[in-house]
Amino acid sequence: MSAAPSSATSVSPPVPHRIILVLAIAAFASACAFRICDPLLPQLSLEYGTSTGEAAGVVTIFAVAYGVFQFLFGPLGDRYGKYRTVTAAAFLCAVGSLGAALAPSLNGMLLARFLSGAAGAGIIPLAMAWIGDNVDYAQRQATLARFITGTIVGMAAGQLIGGLFADTIGWRAAFATLAAIYLAAGLLLLRLAPARASAAQSVAVGFVGPIRSVLAYPWARVILLTVFLEGALVFGVLAFVPTYVQQRFQLGPTASGAIGGLFAVGGIGYVLVSRKLIARLGEAGLVTSGGVVLMLACALYALGPAWMWCAVGSLLSGFGYYLIHSTLQTNATQMAPARRGTAVALFACCLFLGQSAGVATAAALVQRMDPYWLFGGAAMVLPVLGAGFARALKRRAPGAA
Repeated sequence: MSAAPSSATSVSPPVPHRIILVLAIAAFASACAFRICDPLLPQLSLEYGTSTGEAAGVVTIFAVAYGVFQFLFGPLGDRYGKYRTVTAAAFLCAVGSLGAALAPSLNGMLLARFLSGAAGAGIIPLAMAWIGDNVDYAQRQATLARFITGTIVGMAAGQLIGGLFADTIGWRAAFATLAAIYLAAGLLLLRLAPARASAAQSVAVGFVGPIRSVLAYPWARVILLTVFLEGALVFGVLAFVPTYVQQRFQLGPTASGAIGGLFAVGGIGYVLVSRKLIARLGEAGLVTSGGVVLMLACALYALGPAWMWCAVGSLLSGFGYYLIHSTLQTNATQMAPARRGTAVALFACCLFLGQSAGVATAAALVQRMDPYWLFGGAAMVLPVLGAGFARALKRRAPGAA
């Protein structure tokens, strides 16, 4: 079974930039929805007369639904069309977000957040898969870099938007705003839909079968294992940067959160120079460099004598992460072309599971040792991960599975 890039003889028509922009807007809303409740928990507990711990269920239920429903949307996208499925998911997210804005009880809020998380699971992976279907491999990494701008900004903006509305016109307006963004994205996707986007695929609906067919590709197994380890190592470290900065340099929550948020700024920096870097370094060079940059970032966290060094570390961590992750994303769109929707959904699921495992493992470690050792250990392992994946890329022969 071949999962190699398509040859130059099968050139796809250029994808309209407007569609990529709208897909990025939908991805922004999906990523933003992940973090928008974080600063709202005190207000939600007061609104519904419950504890902050119980109110935190609105965060947990979204994350669980988002992770579980990755398995549903991949096969659905392969069967009914990825573009059509992303459009439907955007409208369902608008309904879920509006439900959260109007929820009269905590149970109603939980139901609305479950719908938002379940539907949101179909946006980013299937948008990536659609790009994989419609953009030649040579241009795909640069196109995906533009698309993931929405995801990066959404991750950074979620907490800011939630806190801003909570401090001004009320937390319900935050969800109403999300609903409006989703609705606008869905309507624009309908308007811009290519004629071929509505065509159904001749792929049987199922879940176990499509997943097995993806895992039958050895290269797919390499990609999925690598992204799991990447998510565990990078996000296991990043989750504890704000706490570490507060404890070591006596900064407040706002300042330490801003330092952690510079990760997103580093990611935007990668997007701005991605086309030149891809042309100059190639895939293997990108992931090798990414491992080295991440090593430097973790070293700055561990050894920096002042908080400014940690700020630089966060910038470098975002830049280094996307050096590796953008290459993984591009390969994920090609690792099982016949089941591209399922393949990219599995990719997103492995990243999500890796992040969860990494945070849980790091939490257990920092209870037993100084976070210094967490950063130091990651500094040693991340360049090995980058070099190992670079070696796999070099050894993969054209046409290999």
